[in-house]
Amino acid sequence: MAPKSIRVCLSPALLPFYPLDDTIAVVIDIFRATSSICYGLANGAKAIIPVAEVEACLAYRGNGHLLAAERDGEVVTGFDFGNSPFSYTADKVGGKTVVLTTTNGTRAIQWSAGATAVVAGSFLNISALSRWLQSQNHHVLMVCAGWKNQFSLEDTVFAGALANSLNTGGIELDDAAHAAESLYLEAKDNLKAYLSKASHSKRMQRLNIDADISFCLQQDTVSVIPIMNGHELVRLAETT
Repeated sequence: MAPKSIRVCLSPALLPFYPLDDTIAVVIDIFRATSSICYGLANGAKAIIPVAEVEACLAYRGNGHLLAAERDGEVVTGFDFGNSPFSYTADKVGGKTVVLTTTNGTRAIQWSAGATAVVAGSFLNISALSRWLQSQNHHVLMVCAGWKNQFSLEDTVFAGALANSLNTGGIELDDAAHAAESLYLEAKDNLKAYLSKASHSKRMQRLNIDADISFCLQQDTVSVIPIMNGHELVRLAETT
């Protein structure tokens, strides 16, 4: 069994132009939402509820959930934390449900809701995700969260890495998947150096959170695959 095709959506704004039926949507926000989601669920978070707006996150106050909000790379005042992976450790999120809103990633997750399945991808879980996708007979659409609907280098390079691992021959790749794979092959020998020119890398460096960059570029540190189950992200095995 193998994916029917591999497509890359370079911005959530382009999602209306992609059919989502018979499709697994892999949402990608490397810096940092999907990386932190993978890490949080690996560290025992019960679930992570992605919401698009700060107000929607606040609506969960009083339910015993942790509330996390990030805008423009910074924690929104009054919330428990933002989307730094260092906030998603076992001592902080173990056994808890986290309600999360971010500038880009959570909106991309919600906009992908019409797909057959919606999962979160990151370098942290890339091999586990690739193995699972190879066992699925659906189209694969990688949805790059980007930055405020604009192109994102780090998300596209990851899409290329995943496309490269899935491209075992005989699978149709669209033009964006070919382009993303080419970017990855250029970057793969030193991802951090290559992605240092990315606008979001520079933005994070200005905010003195460049340690998050190194963390999010680690490969295969977790084996969980976050998947949407209703309105929340849970570990894949827990839906079967």
